[in-house]
Amino acid sequence: MTTTDSTHVTSAGATGGVAQRLAEALAPFIGGGELPVRLRAWDGSETGSPDGPLVVLNSVDAVRRLLWHPGELGAAQAYVTGELDVPEVDGWDLDKALTYAFAVAKERGLSGTRPTPTAMVKAVRTALDLGALGRPPAAPASQAQIRGRLHSALRDRRAIAHHYDLSNEFYSLILEPHMAYSSGYHTTPEVPLQEAQEAKLDLVCTKLGLEEGSTLLDIGCGWGSMSLRAAEKFGAKVVGVTIAAEQKKFIDARIAERGLEGQVEIRLQDYREVPERGTFDAVSSIEMGEHVGQKNYPTYAEVLHRSVKPGGRVLIQQMSRTGKWPGGGPFIESFIAPDMYMRPIGETVAFLERSGLEVRDVHGLREHYVHTVAGWLENFSANRDRLVELMGEEVYRVWELYLVGGSMAFRDGRMGVDQILMVRPGGQHTLPLVRGW
Repeated sequence: MTTTDSTHVTSAGATGGVAQRLAEALAPFIGGGELPVRLRAWDGSETGSPDGPLVVLNSVDAVRRLLWHPGELGAAQAYVTGELDVPEVDGWDLDKALTYAFAVAKERGLSGTRPTPTAMVKAVRTALDLGALGRPPAAPASQAQIRGRLHSALRDRRAIAHHYDLSNEFYSLILEPHMAYSSGYHTTPEVPLQEAQEAKLDLVCTKLGLEEGSTLLDIGCGWGSMSLRAAEKFGAKVVGVTIAAEQKKFIDARIAERGLEGQVEIRLQDYREVPERGTFDAVSSIEMGEHVGQKNYPTYAEVLHRSVKPGGRVLIQQMSRTGKWPGGGPFIESFIAPDMYMRPIGETVAFLERSGLEVRDVHGLREHYVHTVAGWLENFSANRDRLVELMGEEVYRVWELYLVGGSMAFRDGRMGVDQILMVRPGGQHTLPLVRGW
């Protein structure tokens, strides 16, 4: 505890604990009534509902962050730095606590509410008395600082590097052996993560009609799960492209280990720079289209169209979202995936059709992502010590919030994920009349 904190604890104690004073100042902002959580402040004082989750403010900086960035971003900054915590006590964990907070906000109609000037004055006075006013705390080290023209090739490389170049070992401790960083295909909720990812990869390869000698372009190939599966199990000859240097290094090592030189080529290349036109039998792009941006999506769709032969098949797997935060919200946009852009599935289909592709099948997998993230969270928790050793406590807390929040978004229908199968007109396609997927 700093000297400043100690001074204000003493001052606050004269007229009530810090927790009680914060609760009184917050009352107009939370629809009145009892504070729905059990709040513990840095002076040890507590208030609020004894049956709610425990929220601990370890520092006055947590309040200062919320003053400068009210809502999701300020709370996320305070959480990842440890200035705010939600301990696992009395049956509550982060998932349950956030779910409860969303439910309370909906029940009290807090979305879009504006406090009165009187409430604002009281809140400022309380913040002043507690020492919470002042310059904003520095942004957490884990928060992205991406510069450059939006979705220029250089900025895209920086944004992707922020997320994907943490380290290959970091991701290997969260994902499964194929390193598939996308929704699996779960025939039942109990299917193990690796089996679900293999089922997803096989489903994509089957939808694309891959067979011995087929040529495949894998745009945004990640750690190579699709590229390697298509080559090893289906006999395809694959070109994969990524702009993440760590990913290319990882896949190249696997290619060498498995003797796939000459069958799988991985390029460190922006999707806009793929030179081939009309040469591939099939094109796949698994959860990469979210990263190209709204203005560049027509270019992305045009690359999908021009790269495949007339009559060839294209399949993308892509997340969708409705509402005011196409990037996923302030936390995701600031800490996880800068510049990401999602839209309702219908708008994505329209982009793809305007590129000249014929959409033949849209397969919703929203519930599957909930089960996939559950597997990631299980690995994440089991490997906590090593993950913290690799990247530090702050990055661990960023990813904890990311995985829990992402699971909730798919569970509650705020986000979706779909496989969209298309063909390029102009040639005889081989899609069966009746499909078994």
